[in-house]
Amino acid sequence: MATDNRLWSRFRDWVILYGLLVVSIIVMVTENDPMLRGMRLVALNVTGRVEARMAWTGRFMGAIRENEALRRDNIELSSRLARLRGADLQIRQLTDALEFRSDAPLRTVTARIVGKHIFGQSNYLTLDVGRANGVEVDMPVVSTHGIIGRVILASDHYCRVMPFMSTNFNVSAEILPLQAVGIVSWPARRADRLLLENVVKTEAVEIGQLVVTGKASIVFPPGYAIGTIAEINQRPGENFLDILVEPATPLSTTQHAFVLLRTADAERIELEADTGE
Repeated sequence: MATDNRLWSRFRDWVILYGLLVVSIIVMVTENDPMLRGMRLVALNVTGRVEARMAWTGRFMGAIRENEALRRDNIELSSRLARLRGADLQIRQLTDALEFRSDAPLRTVTARIVGKHIFGQSNYLTLDVGRANGVEVDMPVVSTHGIIGRVILASDHYCRVMPFMSTNFNVSAEILPLQAVGIVSWPARRADRLLLENVVKTEAVEIGQLVVTGKASIVFPPGYAIGTIAEINQRPGENFLDILVEPATPLSTTQHAFVLLRTADAERIELEADTGE
């Protein structure tokens, strides 16, 4: 008897609750009283709004998860696209390099640019070739597009190059097809422009004409592209033009170079350095 009392006291509340629920359901289903019908409508309206809110919340959370997944996919695709573009650029540069080397009239050494400092005034590049490859100081360095600079320091397996984008660089130049000569240097005013000087104002210089290394150059062989004329200025009272040249070789994106195994004529250098004083 005591056991029955304990069981009843334990489950009494649940039995009463379920009993009341059953009675409420029976009454609401069987009775058709206007008040009950109103209560049913109110209950349906309330539960409908709650379900709508829950459904909207579920869709919102699903949209957030989908947006995060799309963002991750977008980042991954952007990364893959950047790698593909980089690989495509490298393939094109290597293809151009192979074609250039096969057509080059001089012996060349192919090199990778492993160090690059082009954000100051006395800039330099580092190549992964040196004396062991036949590289010496004052040898010219070019790309498939045009000149890059000249070797200023060489170790057994590396060399340092002074690029055209350096205030200490200058080269004898010639404008084609005019054959007008001048000197190209970098005035350090703009990273994308060189300065061509000593061209007389009577020359028929036009924008877009090609500027190449001249026959008077000691370091570079004649005919290698320096760039194209981008702007022509004339200072009042002077007979020479200030010509801005867009470089043929984009240093910021160039990854490979060629050292021309050509040494400067020591006798000529000594003769031209002798002022006779």
